Amino acid sequence: MRVTLLEHFSTAYQVFSAAPAELRKITGVGVKLLREVQQAPPPEAIQVQLDQWQSQGIGTCLPGDATYPQLLSQLDTPPGLLFTRGELLATDQLALAIVGTRHCTQYGKLMAERLAAGLSRAGYTIISGLARGIDAAAHQAALSAGGRTIAVLGSGVANIYPPEHAELAVEISRQGAVISESQPAALPMKGSFPQRNRIISGMALGVIVVEADTGSGALITARHAQEQGREIFAVPGRADSRVSRGCHRLIRDGAKLVETVDDVLEELGPLVARTPTISGTEIQHPAELQLSDPEKAVLATIGSEAISIDQVISASGLSAPQVLSTLSVLEMRRLVRRGSGQMVQRR
Repeated sequence: MRVTLLEHFSTAYQVFSAAPAELRKITGVGVKLLREVQQAPPPEAIQVQLDQWQSQGIGTCLPGDATYPQLLSQLDTPPGLLFTRGELLATDQLALAIVGTRHCTQYGKLMAERLAAGLSRAGYTIISGLARGIDAAAHQAALSAGGRTIAVLGSGVANIYPPEHAELAVEISRQGAVISESQPAALPMKGSFPQRNRIISGMALGVIVVEADTGSGALITARHAQEQGREIFAVPGRADSRVSRGCHRLIRDGAKLVETVDDVLEELGPLVARTPTISGTEIQHPAELQLSDPEKAVLATIGSEAISIDQVISASGLSAPQVLSTLSVLEMRRLVRRGSGQMVQRR
């Protein structure tokens, strides 16, 4: 049975109400933390606060909820609670993060826009951190392309930072979601941004870094992505550009060099489970988003068990030359493989 948010807080309150001597026995509980625990509000006060947030259009999401991001739930320490403005969808499992410096060049801004728009049109949700520079460019390009985008904040969802992006946050909430693990009125704190970066990478299949100096927070996101087993991509820049040093370091360390959307799509591997798309279909591999109608028709006839090419021709309704040429394309996209004789099956 799913635990409601109020039940979640009520259980915590029962723990917090334990005798100080008992709480001090818990490893890591010192004087400062004990003082904060003893100030925890009762369930009645929490319900009032929840109602107030709901009236402001702020939702909540717990692990186990249907809307809780599946990729995020796979982390060793997923956020125990997300506050949301907008809507999280199952299709957001097909997501890529685009991050970079706040002090981007015109080239960096253009590359972020091209990648975000192209990936949005391919069916991906674009995730970023609503920061100035690359983040804002990626969000805006996804919106302009008619795609979905999610902003992960280091502040609360009712306290947008930076403040000049308040209107952008409203647009994102209409075409995606603005989320945070901090309580809605929380101020932006220096330590909260590295924490939110793990959510950005954790919700995505991969992270694309567009311009980042060696001390950029975008590299923290890339490090989280590596630890989480996500793909890492980097856009190269000028050799003498300070904001390209971080990207060049990532590429030297093994990140995929990205010039176009195709560079990203070709690198992504199979999904853990079949995932719904905006069109209502389900896919097993991100590359399926780029298929033509004939390619989709051929792929639909092929499963995990090997079948003959003659069976594919019969089931697809296409001519033999069409099927053979299409199979070659599907092989190059690593969606199918040919076995012995005239047999073929899904990868």
